[in-house]
Amino acid sequence: MKTKYLEMPLQSNGDVYHLNLHPDELADTVILVGDPNRVPIVSAKFDLIEVKKQNREMVTHTGIYKNKRISVLSTGMGTDNMDIVLNELDALANIDLCKRIPKETHQSLNLVRLGTCGSLQPDIKLNTYIASAYSLGMDGLLHYYQHDTLLKEEEITAEFVSKTNWKSPPLPEPYAVSASETLLKKIAFDMQKGITLTASGFYAPQCRVLRLPLGMADFAEKLIHAKSKGLSFTNMEMESSALYALSKLLGHQALTICVVIANRPNKTFSEKYHEAIDTLINQVLDRLT
Repeated sequence: MKTKYLEMPLQSNGDVYHLNLHPDELADTVILVGDPNRVPIVSAKFDLIEVKKQNREMVTHTGIYKNKRISVLSTGMGTDNMDIVLNELDALANIDLCKRIPKETHQSLNLVRLGTCGSLQPDIKLNTYIASAYSLGMDGLLHYYQHDTLLKEEEITAEFVSKTNWKSPPLPEPYAVSASETLLKKIAFDMQKGITLTASGFYAPQCRVLRLPLGMADFAEKLIHAKSKGLSFTNMEMESSALYALSKLLGHQALTICVVIANRPNKTFSEKYHEAIDTLINQVLDRLT
């Protein structure tokens, strides 16, 4: 039991350690947001809120929207946080927390991330919704787990490496993973779809320069007009590769939809993206029911 405790510590009340949740406090459909302040914006639209829990930047509200039970949870920023969130969501669904062993029956969660991003293509307008048909990870997280090479979309990865002259090492080996086709058809059927890059940080990993020079040339501009599988490399953010990769490995359905708040090639920024996010929240909630 000591070894199992070290592998998966719990709160003193039996809740999973970081999310501070008990299995019955989680719905099987979860909206993921980065910003903790966005959780009450989503849950304010619920007809009933059953649960409000928080630990650090992880805030969870679970309630009822049009007769459907939904949880909304903040992940914070980055693939490292997403690693914690995905493993603990899966533990809530698929591990007996008393015995700390997997349950005999697997439960698949529907995980929909709503976020913001920067466009990589000059023709994508601000406040556009982009559904990530694929996420290309520049973070390396997947490689810490055993995984079948079939999980990775080699065609997309090869195109990215070729266009950007990506060097790994010293940079992490990129990987691409597909979204849930079920969620794409259910929620994003009328939205723009593309290949989303997931960076391991906000500044140099996304080609931003303040005082420190880039170790890798501005690879983002090399992807303008580049395509793979008929899709453009549309946008860049910091969470989706971990969400997609771990969801595939753990048997969950995952989809990211982002509002474009910046156009990187045009150097423009949206002043009214909060309105676009609110409209997206309404649309996604209705389509989940």
